[in-house]
Amino acid sequence: MKLTILGSGTSHGIPVLNCRCGVCCSPDPRDRRLRSSLYIEGQAGERAVIDTGPEFRLQGLRANITKLDGVFLTHAHADHVHGLDDLRPFCYDKPMPVYANQYTLDELRERFSYVFKDTQKGGGKPRITPIIASEPIRIGRLTFTPIPVKHGVLDILGWSIGEDPGKTAVYLTDTSNIPEDSFRLISKPEAAVIGGLRNSPHETHFSFAQALAAGLRIGAPHIYLTHICHDHSHQEIEAFCRSFQKARNIAGIMQPGYDGQELLL
Repeated sequence: MKLTILGSGTSHGIPVLNCRCGVCCSPDPRDRRLRSSLYIEGQAGERAVIDTGPEFRLQGLRANITKLDGVFLTHAHADHVHGLDDLRPFCYDKPMPVYANQYTLDELRERFSYVFKDTQKGGGKPRITPIIASEPIRIGRLTFTPIPVKHGVLDILGWSIGEDPGKTAVYLTDTSNIPEDSFRLISKPEAAVIGGLRNSPHETHFSFAQALAAGLRIGAPHIYLTHICHDHSHQEIEAFCRSFQKARNIAGIMQPGYDGQELLL
């Protein structure tokens, strides 16, 4: 299984419009962060994506996405779903299954009402089948397990992705708390991609330290931060992760993810 971080940025994206800070003007390509999304490729040819943000078309072109078997959503904020219409090229032959919790699907029906109305014919809208994700979903040899987490007061989903036979990864973006019951749904993944907004606390997002601590509790030997704002450069976050590991004498990998990064499991 291969995971590709399509985007590692927060809701503004990096560089932020009308910002001239050091990170937004950085020449390091790892500091250019599109909105957060993950692409999954199974060894048997399965293809899926988690979240379709505003740059999904550009991300798909860059990653050469030519096929999708399913779309998995974490929640309905604009930076995670407003590229939904760009699913159209993948829906010509059959509708695309889109998995999410009930609240997210209700939001999609309201925000993309034209998609669900039988008033427009032709290729001007994506053909999608919304499916409530209440139990593991099987696509070929891949299993996607919904992980309920909190984004402030909002109930959203993270996703555990397992390959049979093979290893497991977990994707938890926009998370501020993981309920105890949800920890029990995660069985020591090989890699965890976890939202860590910045160094300082935030009401609706993990900080760097909180995200790394959550990855440790999950038992992942490889932890990658995503959904990162423009307060910190990639190099600065690398230094934070090294300091975090050294202070706790922790082995394994802890680092900020970056756009286009590929993780082979």
